[in-house]
Amino acid sequence: MPLPTACSRRDFLKTSLAASSLFVLPRFAIGQEGPAPGRKLNLAFIGAGGIASMAYTGCEGENFVALCDVDDARAAKAFADYPDAKRFRDFRVMFDRMHKEIDAVVVSTPDHTHFAAAYLAMQLGKHVYVQKPLTHDIWQSRTLRRAAHHFKVITQMGNQGHATEGIRYVKEWYEAGVLGEVREVHAWFDGPDFVKAPYFRIPASFPPPTAAVPPTLDWDLWLGPVKKRPFSPAYVPLTWRGFWDFGCGELGDWACHTLDAPFWALDLDAPARVSVVNLEPIHEGFVPRSSHLKFEFPARGDKPPVTLHWYDGSQHPPASLDWDRTKPWPKSGMLMVGDKVSLLTGGRPDSPRLLPDATWEEFRRNLPEKKIPRIKGGPFQEWIRAIKGEGPLPGSNFDYAARLTEMSLVGVMAQRSNKDIEWDAANMRVTNHKGFEQIVRQPARRGWDFGKEVWRA
Repeated sequence: MPLPTACSRRDFLKTSLAASSLFVLPRFAIGQEGPAPGRKLNLAFIGAGGIASMAYTGCEGENFVALCDVDDARAAKAFADYPDAKRFRDFRVMFDRMHKEIDAVVVSTPDHTHFAAAYLAMQLGKHVYVQKPLTHDIWQSRTLRRAAHHFKVITQMGNQGHATEGIRYVKEWYEAGVLGEVREVHAWFDGPDFVKAPYFRIPASFPPPTAAVPPTLDWDLWLGPVKKRPFSPAYVPLTWRGFWDFGCGELGDWACHTLDAPFWALDLDAPARVSVVNLEPIHEGFVPRSSHLKFEFPARGDKPPVTLHWYDGSQHPPASLDWDRTKPWPKSGMLMVGDKVSLLTGGRPDSPRLLPDATWEEFRRNLPEKKIPRIKGGPFQEWIRAIKGEGPLPGSNFDYAARLTEMSLVGVMAQRSNKDIEWDAANMRVTNHKGFEQIVRQPARRGWDFGKEVWRA
């Protein structure tokens, strides 16, 4: 399929904006050459408050030309810190008015709006950085992966651990044969914490109690592609993660960190099956209190099949037999069980070590050769250098990030349904149950239904 013409792009966005009663005739740029050597990038930020602070620090030194957020109060600090950046609530309007002034876009919104923001940016030829998880459903992940090639843009997902030296050690040690064959992996995360943590909270009732929309918030824009519903403070600003309509739970949130190292090192892809070993539900449409899932991955070339166990909430694996029992077992972590030796990380892959302690102390005195290039300055700088032609493609580009996200989202389907999932990755479908099509590809409201063009390519 050829790239959309100026006319087709204009008609596409005209339909979207008209549907949201915000139509302004767009002025599209068909393509952009890379920035001149040494020139600063013009960056736009969709989602200007909260976690976007990481982006401002990571992209320091570039031009911040636009800030877009549906909540004026949440974005107030960013608006004050960057007064020269133009302000918007609707990123569709921002792209209409400023597409010629923007080189690249950082998306730091709730999970359910990642896809729409990223896809529209990519369709306009903008490079994109999207916080993890990449998308809210599997069809969206595959579509963004296709779009990255189709529109020839530089992409990155914000699982910061993929830019660390630690994850490179994991892959190098495995490939050097230090662990031997790995057939078993355990990963666990202590959350969701419904009492102390700010990201998950059980509402007083289901559906959540309603309230008046705060005057600083555009509730309809916050909902984006999701069907309309009354406002509730149970959703915003942080606790949307607990509702499947908006977030992907603890698994979707942390698998892109905790499972990144085994996924990369072992050359995993989509699982063939995810089984529910034990799950403690709370309410339909809401994340479980805790879960234990078993992922089954087939052999990959000469690499054996892998069974991966994921635990969250109060569930976790027993301490490894190689673990020093005088020390507490980590509350979050990842264990790769090799037939020679095992490897342990924390919830992120940045500090790997071997077990037991004596093996680790001996091993660290003579580490294998470093073969994978190290990243300077973190994932944002890795992305910026690639855009400027000063470095290779980012490691968590959408070719990689879409597959990592899909792996976690197959598990999320098991959590959402409390059912074992047999996954036919080639045909993107669940084979042992009916009715999962609406989860694999979630319906979107009119004006937010992007991506069909590139999917047909």
